[in-house]
Amino acid sequence: MNASKKLVSDVFNGGRILEIPFFQRAYVWDDAQWERLLDDMELISKSNKPYFLGSVILKQKPTTTSETVGDVRSVVDGQQRLTTLSIFFKVLCLHTGDAFKFDGRFRILNKEKDIALRHNHHDIDSFNKVLDLNELIELNGNGKIIECYNYFRKHISKRSLDYDRIMNNIMFVGIDLDEKEDEQQIFDTINSLGVRLTVAELLKNFFFGREDVEDYETNWKPIFEKDDETVDFWEYEVLAGRQKRQNIELFFYAFLQIKINAPNIKVKTEDKLVYTKFDGLFESYKSFIENYNIDKKEIIQEIKEYATLYYDDILYSDIEEELPEEAGIERINTLIFGLENTTLIPYVLYVLKNTAPTDDNVEIDEERNKIFEILESYIMRRIICRASNKNYNQLFTDRFIGRNIKTSKDLKAYLDSLEGQVNYMPSHKEVSDGFQNSKIINRQTRGILYMLESKIRDRSSQSTALLGLTSYSLEHLMPKKWENNWEKLDTEEAKINRNRKLLTLGNLAIITSSLNSSIRDANWETKLNGRGERGGLKRFARGIETMGDFLERSEWNEEIIEERARFLAHNAIKVWKN
Repeated sequence: MNASKKLVSDVFNGGRILEIPFFQRAYVWDDAQWERLLDDMELISKSNKPYFLGSVILKQKPTTTSETVGDVRSVVDGQQRLTTLSIFFKVLCLHTGDAFKFDGRFRILNKEKDIALRHNHHDIDSFNKVLDLNELIELNGNGKIIECYNYFRKHISKRSLDYDRIMNNIMFVGIDLDEKEDEQQIFDTINSLGVRLTVAELLKNFFFGREDVEDYETNWKPIFEKDDETVDFWEYEVLAGRQKRQNIELFFYAFLQIKINAPNIKVKTEDKLVYTKFDGLFESYKSFIENYNIDKKEIIQEIKEYATLYYDDILYSDIEEELPEEAGIERINTLIFGLENTTLIPYVLYVLKNTAPTDDNVEIDEERNKIFEILESYIMRRIICRASNKNYNQLFTDRFIGRNIKTSKDLKAYLDSLEGQVNYMPSHKEVSDGFQNSKIINRQTRGILYMLESKIRDRSSQSTALLGLTSYSLEHLMPKKWENNWEKLDTEEAKINRNRKLLTLGNLAIITSSLNSSIRDANWETKLNGRGERGGLKRFARGIETMGDFLERSEWNEEIIEERARFLAHNAIKVWKN
């Protein structure tokens, strides 16, 4: 890597093609940036002082025999600035009648007089159209390139602009990378570079070159860029561990885990350790494809198939809808997104694609749902018992996918074999103890109660419909600030026991609206019935069957909390079988 101060003449040097990756995002600058650039160019013209215009990162590309220029650089960062400058100088030179100045700087000094900035597929036609103009005329057409040209054409005559002063004073921090250097790492290290390149953009340009437009139009665009709704889906962010990740990142991570654990590809252990890390995902793809001789066209077809399944089935929106009682992908999505188990995604995607019933009388959907039912029981029991999820990544990929577990029989047999190991299936007793003693984070507690509610609710006799998970709040039946309005306790031991019990599942409920703070911490009678217009539990927990008949109790204490925990555990053990 070589970093240095560069002038426009260093970047556009007459002998170098600057190539914007063909499938890079489109040009996006608008009036605000164009106006600011004109202001700054006028300031340079008057002050004749150096002006810093940000960073430009260029990566050396290998040249082919078809190239007419020996030096071709890929524009890693600087697309927006270099595009805008090219259009600005084109308009300025047409305005002053100095077209030869523009051609001498922004075209290649070869027989073809190639445009130095080779644009991407979004903008190449409109960009070349602007740079090939011989006079300042209004251009019709859509897109920001044409808008930019027309903006400068309209406003440039009102400004005092000096071509030579501007050309000699604009400076960049120029970073030159060789072919083998990691542009993503450099890009992410420099904080001022704007929106980071996404894994999807890097992969798109890795899979498709300028000669692959038809493949891109067939195998990528309809899946990831079909329309605004599609783009919004893939760019939607969900919480994965401690970080927010876009759906498209979660998908590409999941797909890589499926591939590196495929029985027919013997990936080295040391490589797997690298490929299972979320950071460096693009480099992992490159390494995997190049080191294991993976055919790009074949893997693109697989990506297309798996991405279609993800788009159709792995839906965050399921946690906003009424949850079916029956086992299925909707319940699994609630586990993934509502209870923060995104580590499930690779195996769930694998199951969606590869389920293979051993019994000819069993439909694929039925077998798939049996797998999902076992998965749900396994995850829910472990959450209730606060069992560690530390090894889930390895379990769901290396163990489940690596062992080609694609039937409910095989999954059940493998989980049974884990008895006594760290990833075992908890027993009935452990589940009962979990309801009595486990202190679980609010998001997962709400999920446990909601998932259980959706299984035990008699929907045919209920006057209140079950809502989506996100419509419910979590409420402590005995408030954490109980000392303000509840009876006093005589001993410190009793206080410690109460403070411990009120954090357990028996004292927690899902309700359709958060209680007013004055009701939340009130005594039991007020908390049940509310006060005036402010509703209590009887209004907002009406129809909640995980409350059973406990809303009819005239008091609430540690003994009743334990009783409700037993009630919940009894139902959970019936619902989530081991």
